Formats: sequence, structure tokens, C-alpha cells
Amino acid sequence: MSIRIREVGLDFSFEPILQRAKQDLNDTLALVRPILDQVREGGDKAVYELTEKFDRIKPEKLVYPVSGWNGKADPELVSALEKAKENIETFHKAQIPADLDVNVSGNTLGIRYTPIESVTVYAPGGKALYPSTILMGVIPAKIAGVKHIQIVTPPQKDGIPDGLYAAAKIAGADAIVTVGGAQGIAAASYGTETISRSEFVIGPGNKFVTAAKVLLSGQGVIGIDSPAGPSEVLVIADDSANPNWVAADLLSQAEHGEDSAAILCTNSMEFAKKVSEEIDKALKERPKRESIKRASIENESWILVFPNLEECVNFSNLYAPEHLEIQTKNYQELFKKIKHAGSVFLGPYSPVAMGDYISGTNHILPTAGGSRIFSSLGVLTFLKRVTYQEVTRDSLEKLYPYVKVLSEFEGLDEEHGNSVKVRLSWNGKS
Repeated sequence: MSIRIREVGLDFSFEPILQRAKQDLNDTLALVRPILDQVREGGDKAVYELTEKFDRIKPEKLVYPVSGWNGKADPELVSALEKAKENIETFHKAQIPADLDVNVSGNTLGIRYTPIESVTVYAPGGKALYPSTILMGVIPAKIAGVKHIQIVTPPQKDGIPDGLYAAAKIAGADAIVTVGGAQGIAAASYGTETISRSEFVIGPGNKFVTAAKVLLSGQGVIGIDSPAGPSEVLVIADDSANPNWVAADLLSQAEHGEDSAAILCTNSMEFAKKVSEEIDKALKERPKRESIKRASIENESWILVFPNLEECVNFSNLYAPEHLEIQTKNYQELFKKIKHAGSVFLGPYSPVAMGDYISGTNHILPTAGGSRIFSSLGVLTFLKRVTYQEVTRDSLEKLYPYVKVLSEFEGLDEEHGNSVKVRLSWNGKS
């Protein structure tokens, strides 16, 4: 069994595909709640106990200041991280918004941007380690002006790898906290005797991490980027695309996990079959993480053959993918019609892996249709808009009649309306 190929007709139902990663968190939330309570009430002691229970590791300590790292990472890895930082920094510095003011009815109104004070970047550490996620989370926060940034990541049996330390130092993080899962999110959200409390928590993770973020943000304990589910890619391609390249892009997404989704939308059945053949060949030729890739391809992934590319675009907007690749002759024209996507990769030389590592865009993206309402992580994620106004006496006088009508209608004229009226009768003397 390989990837499913389906010709899309009037009787075809998209429901099974659209339900991908629509995690029913109810069961997970029930498991996570007592963990959050335990950490809130027990602090460090609870974190140690939960780490030993879930990770089967007894850590010496929980918090490691990045400034205290004395190791040495692979020079080639350091070089790659530094180049990635350069590109990520360049792109994200361009996102810094300018404060503004505008004259409205004779008054000065404006916006001033202020950064969140403290942020935790969750870096997964289960099936793989992600120093790239550290760069993606920390660098925009630093540019925004966040004062304290810590990395929370599951503990490793041999301690923190030098590669993660190097990424944290290059990105500019303050500390690495070796606590994973829901207990890691709880520790960062509530704070403990040794772990700093953060106002905002970002980054991908498993369903327990997601449930903890959703629950704590819903209670107003923390802010979050978006609820994250399994990673996904949707590729729109015609027969001008290279089937080997498209297959490689689908498999690069499948490599993330058994529940990752890789979808090809095309207008050519012949091309669909060629991509399927390339996937089968690649699974035999490149066996690393084969069971993970095969589970994703066979259970979560599809090749959908539509009558035309317009319908491919329509489905993509309905699906609202985390990653969208467009590999067609007219990819710029199709891109104009895209409404919902976390990040878009245009043309034959733009695989998702470029955005994952080095191009400079951010790889922390909304999943599971979240791109309909959420954006990719960026500098604005860490900035708050503070509006202000300076009202003149002349404007106060001209606008009071409208305030009077509105406050009377709402039944608030005695104080709301009066707070304006009293200023109009003041003669400048106490």
C-alpha cells in the first residue's frame, strides 16, 4: 500500500481529509489538568517527580544559563546556525512596525508598540532535536525587545547537546530549561523556585504540549502563538513539475511524524502516478525513519486529481495548510488567489526545507486549518499595540453633543457624559 490517489468528482467527500489533525483534546486535557495543578502547587519538587515519571531521567538541575556553557559544537553546525540567524534576522527586522499618530477631529490619536516582557520557546526533543526552532522562536522575540527569553525542552540522557546550546547562544536566549511535555509548559507558565515565569509561550509540541498551552491560555495564565497540531504540507503541481522533487517534498513532511499530512493537488492523473512511483522508490532507497514516513504517507497523505488548477487552489484555501508549495507554470498567478496558508513556497526551487532552516521566513506556523485565523510567528507576535489620544478643549466642545446622545442611550450619562461636560464649564481656575 502506498499513498492514496483519488480523482475528485462531484461525489468525492473532502471531510476525511479536512478532519486531519482536528485533534479531540478532551481526553488529553483530562490527563493534562492534574499535571498543571501538580506543578502549580508543587513547584520544582513536582517538576522533578514528573520528569522522572515521564522521561525516566533524574536531572541534576532544571535550569542552565546559556552564558555558563563551556562546550564546543561542531564548527560546520555553528556556521550553518550563524548563516540561518543572519537570514532570519534580516527578514524579521523588516517587520518592525513604526509607531504612528494621526489627527482625528482635531485630536492626536496614535499607536505605540511595546514588547511582551518574558517569553518561553518550547523546542521539541522527542523523535528529533530542533536547534532551528530555537532560532525561529528567539530571534523575532529579541528583535521585538523581549527582556527575558528561555528555552524549554525535554531532558536528554546525556545532558543538553552542544548543538542546542550553540543555537541558544547564537539566537540570544538567556537559559535552557530541561523539562518537557505539559509539565514544561506548566513550569514556564506558573514559574517555580528556579524556573522563571513567562507571560508568553510559543513553539510546536505533541498533543500534551498543545493541550497545556490551550488550557493555560484559556485561563488567562499565558499568551500563546497558536494551538499547534501535526505538521503538514499541500503541494499544487501540474505536469511541468519534476515528480521526483515533488515526491521528495511530500516525504520531507512525512519525516516529521506518523501523523504528519502530505497532500498533492494536481490536474494530471499521469503526473499523480509518477509522483506515487517516486514515493515508493524513495521509501526503499532512503530507509532512515522509514516507519515514520510510511505511516504518514499511507494513513494521513493523499494525491488528489482535480479537473483544473483553479479547483486545486479552491481546495487549498479550504484546507488552509501550514505549508503550501506551488509548482506550476503559472505559479505567480495562482499565488494571487491564495487566501489561507501559513507560509507559501513558490516555484520549483522553493522546497519547504528552505523555510524550515535557512531562507529567513519563520517555520513556527499555524496548523490544522489555523492559517484561516492565525499568522506565522514574527516580530508582531511579541509586540502589543498601545493606543493613545490627546484631546483638545476645542474638540471636546465640538464632540460633546455626540457623547451626550450616546451616553444617554446607554444609561451612562451621569458619569460618562458628565466627565466630558464638567470640563466644558471649567474656567481654568481651581
